[in-house]
Amino acid sequence: MNSRALAALLSSLLSQLLILLSLVIIPPSNHPLTITTTPYNHDFQESRFSLLHHFLSTSDIAATLAVLSSSRKRKRAHRQAPDDAAESRLGRLGRVDSVIPRNPDSFKQFFRMNTSSFEWLCGLLEPLLDCRDPVNSPLDLSIETRLGIGLFRLAAGADYSDISTRFRVSVSDSKFCVKQLCRVLCTNYRFWVGFPSHTELDSVSTRFETLTGLPNCCGIVHTIRFNIETGDEFDSNYSIAAQFVVDSSSRILSVIAGFRGNKSDMQILESSTLFRDVEKRALLNSPRRVSVNDVDVPQYLVGIGEYALLPWLLVPFIDPEPGSIEENFNNVCNLMRVSSLKAMASLRNWGVLSRDMKMEYKIAVACIGACSILHNMLIMREDYSAFCDELDDQVSNNQKCSSLEGNSIEDKALAIRKALATRAKS
Repeated sequence: MNSRALAALLSSLLSQLLILLSLVIIPPSNHPLTITTTPYNHDFQESRFSLLHHFLSTSDIAATLAVLSSSRKRKRAHRQAPDDAAESRLGRLGRVDSVIPRNPDSFKQFFRMNTSSFEWLCGLLEPLLDCRDPVNSPLDLSIETRLGIGLFRLAAGADYSDISTRFRVSVSDSKFCVKQLCRVLCTNYRFWVGFPSHTELDSVSTRFETLTGLPNCCGIVHTIRFNIETGDEFDSNYSIAAQFVVDSSSRILSVIAGFRGNKSDMQILESSTLFRDVEKRALLNSPRRVSVNDVDVPQYLVGIGEYALLPWLLVPFIDPEPGSIEENFNNVCNLMRVSSLKAMASLRNWGVLSRDMKMEYKIAVACIGACSILHNMLIMREDYSAFCDELDDQVSNNQKCSSLEGNSIEDKALAIRKALATRAKS
C-alpha cells in the first residue's frame, strides 16, 4: 500500500478513536427525565457529534478513494504492459500515424478523406467505437486505430491479411473493427441518408429548378449493381442492387440496398419502401402545389433507367421529334443524370465497392450503406477526397435514359410531363 492510502487509513482509525473517547468522557443523554440540559449544552453536544461524524465519514471516503485509485492504476498498468508474446504481436500500435504517415497523399489514398475529416470522424464515433473490444482479444486499440482499420478496408478495399500486416493486428481483430465501423454508421448515423421532409425538399427542388427550369423536382432515382462473391457453391457469383435518390449536388437522399441484381429497375422500385411510402402519401406529400399551364405539379422524382411513367416519377419521352419541347425535356433529364452518375462514380471510388465483393451478403449491404453515409459526411465537410468528377464508363453505360410506357399510363402523369416540358431550359 502506498503512503497516501496508508495515511488515509490511519486518519480513519484515529477519527473512530476520538468518537469512542468522546462517548466515554461525556456520554450522551438518551433519557430526558433524568438529565436536564440547557439549550446551549444540547446544541454543543449535537454539533460536537456532527463534526466528529463528518470527520469520520470524510476520512473513510478518502481512504476508500485512495485504495480505489491505487487499484485502478494497477489495472491500467497491467493493461498497458502486455506480456512478451502479445507485445511481439502488437508492436507499436498507438495512433494511426505510427502506421501510415499523416500527409495529404497518404490519407487520400488510404482513407479517402483528409486529416481534418479523419480527426472529426474520430471525435464523432469515439463513444461508439471505443465501447467494446474483440472477444478474447488482449488488444486495447485506440480510436484512431479502430477507425483507421475500418476506413482502410472501405477506402482501399484491402484484404484482411494486408490490414493485419499494416496495422499489426490479427485478421480476426481486423474483421471486428471493419464490422463494428459499418454497424455503427448504418445503425446510429443512417439519418445521413434518410429521405428529407417536404420542407427540406424545398431547397432541393429550388436548386433543380435553377439548373434545369423544372419546378418541384425532388431528386433523381436510379439503381446500380455491385458484383458479389459469397463463397456459396450453389450461388457463388451474382450482383446485389442498390436504389439511390440523389440531388443536384450529388448528395445521396436515400439508399435502399440488398435487392437481387437480376431484377429490373422498376421491379426493384416497386418492391422498395420508397415506392410504398410515396404511394401512401408518407413521402413527397408537400401541400404546396406548383401550377404549370393550369396543370398541378406535385413533388416528383426523375427516373434514370428503365422506369415507368407515374404522376410522381417522370421519365424521358420515347423517340421525341428533333427540336421539339419533348427533346428539350430529355436533354434536361440527361443534365440531371450527370449529378447522379458523379455520385455513383464517387461511391465506386471506395475500394471495397470498386471490385467484386468477396464477403457475406449482409456485410456487402452494410458496406454499401457505410460508404453512402461517408459520402454525404464528406460532402457536408466540403472534403472531396473521394469525389469523382469524371464519370465512370461502366456506370454511365449501365444508366441509360429510357422509359417504359404502356396502356396503364395515367393521363395525369402524361399531362404533368407535357406541362413540365414547356419549362425545361434549352
